Amino acid sequence: MAEQTLSDDDRRGIARDFGEAVNMTPKELEQWLETDESRSVGQSDGGESVGHASGRRIVEILRAKEADLGDDDYAHMKKVVGYVHRHSAQRPEGDVTDTKWRYSLMNWGNDPLKGS
Repeated sequence: MAEQTLSDDDRRGIARDFGEAVNMTPKELEQWLETDESRSVGQSDGGESVGHASGRRIVEILRAKEADLGDDDYAHMKKVVGYVHRHSAQRPEGDVTDTKWRYSLMNWGNDPLKGS
């Protein structure tokens, strides 16, 4: 089965949702991914966690020109939006500043404390 090419409307919608879900700048995200806290969360098979790898991919997408983004980039953007929405809905009670919940979201480019 051939890969379906996204319409311009699909791309715009995904980019808008991604822009709302990802509230960290490429520099903020890169600095975060260098921390031990960033590496301490997420599922991995002994190597880098899925979220940590996603964070690196998000930095690449944020730095890319829109014209250079392919359907695989948009598919990842859609995955990020889904993850951020699902994980945000599981917010624990109380102060989340130093929680694995927040660290995991930050690996996906969303700092739930930003702007609050």
